Amino acid sequence: MRNDPRVSARRREAVLKAAAELGYRPNAHAAQLASRRTMTVGVVLAELRNPVYTEIFTGVQEQAEQAGYGVLLTGGELLTSDTERRAIDGLLEHRVDGIVLVGPRLASKDLRELADRVALVVVGRHVQGVDSVAVDTRHGTRLAVEHLVGLGHEDIAHIDGGKGPGAESHRRAYLDTMEQHGLSAYSRIVRGDYTEHGGRRAAEILLSSSRPPTAVCAANDLSALGVLAALKHRGMSAPEDLSLIGFDNTVFAQFGYIDLTTIDTPRQDMGATAVTILTARIEDTGRPTRPVQLAPRLIVRSTTVPHPGV
Repeated sequence: MRNDPRVSARRREAVLKAAAELGYRPNAHAAQLASRRTMTVGVVLAELRNPVYTEIFTGVQEQAEQAGYGVLLTGGELLTSDTERRAIDGLLEHRVDGIVLVGPRLASKDLRELADRVALVVVGRHVQGVDSVAVDTRHGTRLAVEHLVGLGHEDIAHIDGGKGPGAESHRRAYLDTMEQHGLSAYSRIVRGDYTEHGGRRAAEILLSSSRPPTAVCAANDLSALGVLAALKHRGMSAPEDLSLIGFDNTVFAQFGYIDLTTIDTPRQDMGATAVTILTARIEDTGRPTRPVQLAPRLIVRSTTVPHPGV
């Protein structure tokens, strides 16, 4: 009944006929036990309410279903490395066949050790020796800064993601691009944390300075929303008083009353690609690790305009 090639056609026909007469139905659970598979993948989201992560999860779920796998989801609000580890342990107790970590907080060393125990794909950053899927953050940040430079802005500040995943790549690309355009003297990085609150706090620092920037490049759309809130609190707005660009192209950025210029990241593709890599790892644990990098693109909306002096 498993289509074993060693079984003759005559015997197979006889077995199938007998099974039909007896009303036999294959027991999927028993088959899974025999193969030591649960046909389940676990997913850990670092932030359950982050729209970027939830869209990645949508891609995971759809691709897993196509591949015949169920999905167990766990996560929290701004997971720490400790709570993330507990979430992973919970999935391992359920004997999942593999795990997708979205925006992990664990150190690279810990991720490599985990990959030795279970099929693993990291989404959002690249880790040597571990399968991973990420957006080319450096290229995306470069697109953002060059868009603002092309509009005549020089005093461009960056609100970063603090210690969050990908934040260092954002910072490095921002500084490098400013330097390439001879604008290092204007470079300013204010610490954020990828949240609206963090973006608003950083914007207040910039707007209260003796030399407010004419443009802000935020590490993500949520931070950019915080900037908009800070501007509104002061009776200001974007782009009238400040050109603003985000990163991710979340659903919020697309709302007509926000209409945020941003960098689009293919989030559902990231999730689907992660599952494709994970199932390949489950089938062949000895295959070489595969880092996949997806390309972002600039989406120009109404929050960026030419510098008044242009």
